[in-house]
Amino acid sequence: MKHIDIFTDGACSGNPGAGGWGAVLKYNGHEKELSGGEAMTTNNRMEMTAVIQALTALKEPCEVTLTTDSQYVCNAVNKGWAKKWQKNNWIKSDKTKAKNPELWNELLLLLEKHKVEFVWVKGHAGHIENERCDKLAREAISSVK
Repeated sequence: MKHIDIFTDGACSGNPGAGGWGAVLKYNGHEKELSGGEAMTTNNRMEMTAVIQALTALKEPCEVTLTTDSQYVCNAVNKGWAKKWQKNNWIKSDKTKAKNPELWNELLLLLEKHKVEFVWVKGHAGHIENERCDKLAREAISSVK
């Protein structure tokens, strides 16, 4: 399997509000930038969309190190919460509905295809690729406002 490094970020102007996402994919000395936006969304949806779009861009099953500043995404995957929510018909342990089930379904399907290690980094702390993804996300917000 090829090993790909992916970096993602999502942003919102207002929450909810106009949102954007950005991703940088690195493989064997090559880089690809992806980004997009939505007129009315939430920050968490943009964080998830960045991950989904980056993984969807892969043409074959890959080993991936995915770096994000989203604790929402990292914890839901790394701690198994998303799979439990799915198993419990999108009801969380506190008996409330899990948000964004359609995005979680899409992400969980991609995680069956690819071997992904999620790594959390602090946002806005000088991590070069995270700052680059944040810039892509913010530029995408400007395009949908």
